[in-house]
Amino acid sequence: MKNSLKTGVQVLQPRRLPDFSRCVKLKYVKLGYHYLISHLLKLCLVPVMAALIVQASSLSLDDIHQMWLQLEYNLVSVVVFSATFVFGSTVYVMTLKRSIYLVDYACYLPPQHLKADHRYFMEYAKEAADFDESTMEFLRKIMERSGLGDETGAPPSMHCFPPRTSMAAARQEAELVMFGALDTLFASTNVKPRDVGILVVNCSLFNPTPSLTAMIINKYKMRGNIKSFNLSGMGCSAGVIAIDLAKDMLQVHRNSYAVVFSTENMTQNWYSGTEKSMLISNCLFRLGGSAVLLSNKSGDRRQSKYKLIHVVRTHCGANDKAFKCVYQEEDNVGKIGVSLSKDLMAIAGNALKTNITTLGPLVLPISEQILFFATLVAKKLFNAKIKPYIPDFKLAFEHFCIHAGGRGVIDELEKNMQLSPLHVEASRMTLHRFGNTSSSSIWYELAYTEAKCRMRKGDRIWQIAFGSGFKCNSAVWLALKNVKPSCSNPWEDCIHKYPVKLNL
Repeated sequence: MKNSLKTGVQVLQPRRLPDFSRCVKLKYVKLGYHYLISHLLKLCLVPVMAALIVQASSLSLDDIHQMWLQLEYNLVSVVVFSATFVFGSTVYVMTLKRSIYLVDYACYLPPQHLKADHRYFMEYAKEAADFDESTMEFLRKIMERSGLGDETGAPPSMHCFPPRTSMAAARQEAELVMFGALDTLFASTNVKPRDVGILVVNCSLFNPTPSLTAMIINKYKMRGNIKSFNLSGMGCSAGVIAIDLAKDMLQVHRNSYAVVFSTENMTQNWYSGTEKSMLISNCLFRLGGSAVLLSNKSGDRRQSKYKLIHVVRTHCGANDKAFKCVYQEEDNVGKIGVSLSKDLMAIAGNALKTNITTLGPLVLPISEQILFFATLVAKKLFNAKIKPYIPDFKLAFEHFCIHAGGRGVIDELEKNMQLSPLHVEASRMTLHRFGNTSSSSIWYELAYTEAKCRMRKGDRIWQIAFGSGFKCNSAVWLALKNVKPSCSNPWEDCIHKYPVKLNL
């Protein structure tokens, strides 16, 4: 949709998310319940084993002696019972998933000399690309409506005139963010880099050779048998994908630490053309990154902050419109940029609807599931005009970390999911203070909640992010204690100023 301004400049307005109460597909509800049923055997075995243990503990020595005498004359019963017990125990052990703990995490805090306020951004845009007045006016309008404040950071390459877009400058940005966050993480956890057995790095647009993982391994002299993975081209939702990959690896490798680093690189991805669909990313993306330490060691539970409960991933790439709605390409004069489709909000809404429909059976109270399922079945069987009941996810989660990709997405999720301003405060303030830091934004949001001292033991956190492809991914965490803000919290020096009033 386009809105004509008096100046003649046209600003792209994002379309609204679709109504979640329409076109809910039953197959995604089935998928959510399939996840539950896959654990049904374990859920049944636990109470049976518990009942047997309780019953056995109440037996006296005479009872045990009488039982032994009975068993001596009934060898078949002994064999059947022993085989059943061994089989049940084996199945239970084989299906038992290891708990994944989040020991700690660190977010990169750009220094003051890399600050890029609105005025500086406009000056840089004028100098770097020599935009005409029409394009500059478009950028100014986007910045006014973006939700970004004046404290966001930009890489060193954007503080040089002319800008440095070389491979060396891009590596400098990557090292600045990666090593800054990882130094903080290792210092705060007292975990040595050589103790890390799994390393996952995600960065969508910058993928040098040797890889980013190799740069980290070289810097910290990590061990030679480390399992390293480098994820590229997966957009802003890749942080949750990286967590899911690390989780799967930790299920296989016992007594291991995994480090997940998430970032994006701006140095070589500034768009200097005039296509409006490609200019928007220039206005939103800023410098940032996060490093997360995960563990499957039972002894780490006490010192860990959170436990990973669920990861639900949704991929809509089979749909051509979804596949191309966030697309890196050349414009008509050969300049490379990332174009954002006018259908982005509708596609994001459909991906989100699919994701939360699958997630619902895993996290919602049974009362909400019954209401939702009953109205959905009634709609399918009796009346197509019946609106499905939209579950109240506020009953499932205390905290929401919605990817700070832009003001429009946060606004629409707040409205569609009937969230309060407090629920989306962390997302809005992260966008204002740090900008869109891509896949790491959900960790700045979690840090905001901690800095406000709102995290209590037993609280449930929902991290949700969108990415090119098109993808919508969710991670659910459980707070293992009252989490206090650490000295390395990126909000430490400014949390007293927030929340700030925004012109919405």
